Amino acid sequence: MNRTLEAGSFYELTVEREVSPNGYFLSDGRQEVLLPYGEAAGEVKTGSRLRVFLFHDNKGRMTATMREPLIAMGAIASLEVADIQPRLGCFLEMGIGRQLLLPYTELPRMQELWPKVGDEVYVKLDHDKQGRMLAKLADEEDLAKLVVRAPMAWRNTWVEARVYKPLKHMDFLLIPGGVLGWGVMAMLHQTERTRLLRLGERVNVRVTYVREDGRVNVSMRQPKEISREEDAALLFRFLKERPNGSMPYSDETPADIILRRFNISKGAFKRALGKLMKEGLIEQEGSWTHLTEKGRNTASVDEGEEHQ
Repeated sequence: MNRTLEAGSFYELTVEREVSPNGYFLSDGRQEVLLPYGEAAGEVKTGSRLRVFLFHDNKGRMTATMREPLIAMGAIASLEVADIQPRLGCFLEMGIGRQLLLPYTELPRMQELWPKVGDEVYVKLDHDKQGRMLAKLADEEDLAKLVVRAPMAWRNTWVEARVYKPLKHMDFLLIPGGVLGWGVMAMLHQTERTRLLRLGERVNVRVTYVREDGRVNVSMRQPKEISREEDAALLFRFLKERPNGSMPYSDETPADIILRRFNISKGAFKRALGKLMKEGLIEQEGSWTHLTEKGRNTASVDEGEEHQ
């Protein structure tokens, strides 16, 4: 069955003729496509067979190149963001001197979650209605075919990961595997992140759990012992800046309010309060927490520990 030549794919085509100053016209026996001089590599002779990649040039004409693209139809690749146009989307480097559009419809609704120039996103190739190449985000189903299982030795280690799907309540990331190839899929719950993450962003995370399916749960936070110190310092600074050194939050405050206000879990909040109470820096009264006299006269949590 004959098929139409499509952008984004490789073809073995025959050099039919050379037309100066344009280049070489190639054919599959039914259709012809131009290989410009600037897209040729090595010696090109009439009658020879060439392996070429097809794309549309700036005027919308099907064009051949002998350059090797970073992505082709049917493949998944991690491409660098070269430019951002809010009305269109992101333009990605694809290795042939021409950029690939990742449409805004593929990007998160919140623009602050869009990638920045220099970030890399996992994408696959598709066509628009005119048959021109465009990128689509690789989804979990696409990536699941490429990843490997996490080694148990990764637990409690810090690794670098890249966000491939940022959501309100959690983020999905891919941890590069090095010699293991594409790497391992990871989930970051909102209670374990310290800020919102953008698509394509690299972030250091700690592996907290290696699941039976080979995927991992991760956190941007330090282990409880260390994060308790950081969270206690955060709450203490907050109280020092409050009128009368009081805040309408305590052990009785619902978890969702704690998360919105301090971006920490209810458990982490209670551990931090417990530390401050043990040091005599705060006291609780119903739904309120107040600095004690000692707390008012203490500049920092560290100073409070020194005077115990």
